[in-house]
Amino acid sequence: QVQLVESGGGLVQGGGSLRLSCAASGLSFSNYAMGWFRQAPGKEREFVAAIRRSGGSTTYADAVKGRFTVSRDNAKNTVYLQMNSLKPEDTSDYYCAASNLYSQLAALYSYWGQGTQVTVSS
Repeated sequence: QVQLVESGGGLVQGGGSLRLSCAASGLSFSNYAMGWFRQAPGKEREFVAAIRRSGGSTTYADAVKGRFTVSRDNAKNTVYLQMNSLKPEDTSDYYCAASNLYSQLAALYSYWGQGTQVTVSS
């Protein structure tokens, strides 16, 4: 059974930082591209960042480029999202997901975590 478990969310002041983690089990982690998505109440889920299987390539949404960094440790079956210079508009539930394809499209991700909440105060 595949499980993706996010952690690291919380309440942070604007301008602050958080590091999200996503621990994977039940799948051959190094064979999957990993993505981060977010969804705020009343809004559609949106792409945040993705990383290739090897970690050699990453891609970001324009809204987070230069502030967020995605990384992975295949030995630990874990993907990370370092979030710096956080803004109130980053407030959302953040989800990690696994895909056979390196993509920004949520529909191409087969496995999803349960999400972790991030709240940024102004």
